[in-house]
Amino acid sequence: MTENEIEKELLSFPVSWETFLEEEKDQSYFSTLMQKVSNAYATETVYPPLKNVYEAFRYVSPYQVKAVIIGQDPYFNPGLADGLCFSVPQGAELPPSLLNIYKELQSEYGYPIPKHNGDLTPWAKQGVLLLNASLTVRKGEANSHALFGWQTFTDHVIEYIDSLSQPIVYLLWGNFAKRKGEKIRDPQACILKTSHPSPLGANKGFLGSDCFRKANAYLKEKGLSEIDWQIKDI
Repeated sequence: MTENEIEKELLSFPVSWETFLEEEKDQSYFSTLMQKVSNAYATETVYPPLKNVYEAFRYVSPYQVKAVIIGQDPYFNPGLADGLCFSVPQGAELPPSLLNIYKELQSEYGYPIPKHNGDLTPWAKQGVLLLNASLTVRKGEANSHALFGWQTFTDHVIEYIDSLSQPIVYLLWGNFAKRKGEKIRDPQACILKTSHPSPLGANKGFLGSDCFRKANAYLKEKGLSEIDWQIKDI
């Protein structure tokens, strides 16, 4: 695909988020971001696949968002990034951070840890926005697209849903996600902060945090349906 074809694909945003996208298109950073990302896909190996860049927005409209989980950027190894933070396609080897997420769910709810299913799409379909701070990454290089403009874009995503004044619980794992949380202003929002679920951080506050139960307790208190966090092997 040419850069122009790639950029056209990048502008094919999920319909329910078009109001947000139209506002972003008018801002100077956005055209630069699109150009840089288009060039990257045309000249290097980039994850996730182009069709999955906006996967986090595909299953939940702004007014359906009940929970937000923020990751840093997509997995940079082949076959892992699917456009949802911490998620991998069914059958892929579970990354250590995702395995620790499953361990916490087992501790809280007694759920068996899946062996072959890291696909978190069922969460997204229930209103969980699984948002990476950068939506693309170069193969083998973590945070390699962080300066493209994605940080501004995802800051604006958080500010946008925060402005809708609906009950939202934010699960902020690690310092990177906590900094993103500085964009949250709605006083009714629930902000749950822990360490990152990576092997380096999981034992410093993530494991044993009861964050998933706390998230559901907040949603129930606000009269919303709780999230079924269980992911099963298929």
